[in-house]
Amino acid sequence: MKRLILALAAIGPLAHADDTFTRIAPEPARELWLDSGFATYHFDRDKDLNGSNGGLGAEYKFRADLAATAGRFYNSDRQYSNYAGAIWQPYAVGPLRLGAVIAAFNGYPHMRDGGWFPALIPVASLEYQRFGVNFGFVPSYKDRLYGGLSVQLKVKLVQ
Repeated sequence: MKRLILALAAIGPLAHADDTFTRIAPEPARELWLDSGFATYHFDRDKDLNGSNGGLGAEYKFRADLAATAGRFYNSDRQYSNYAGAIWQPYAVGPLRLGAVIAAFNGYPHMRDGGWFPALIPVASLEYQRFGVNFGFVPSYKDRLYGGLSVQLKVKLVQ
């Protein structure tokens, strides 16, 4: 958690002095984003985990604070994973949007034998015109899921 706070603090100077902590109004939106896989810095550096989690996904933002998301990527255990869920980001600090992803994932061999499981992942996003980046804090779970900080690039296709 300390690393996530430090990462977010490093991004903080991107905000203008007159920007403050704000609530994002749940106004209607129609945006389609194409997402990359992930680059992950794992907390367990002594394990041979894959940090290059290539893949492809999509986000459809139907409200300013809420989007549906789905995709596929090559996970930390070197297996393919699928995900589907929602991104809820009701707050912002300057240009940084804050919230969480609640999604179902599969493909992790030590978690339900590769079957589907739910996850709640804190997420922050920066978006500028047609480009954006999602930052996720993936918590560790026993010896089944390995935590880390993930970065995902995205490009807006439809507005």
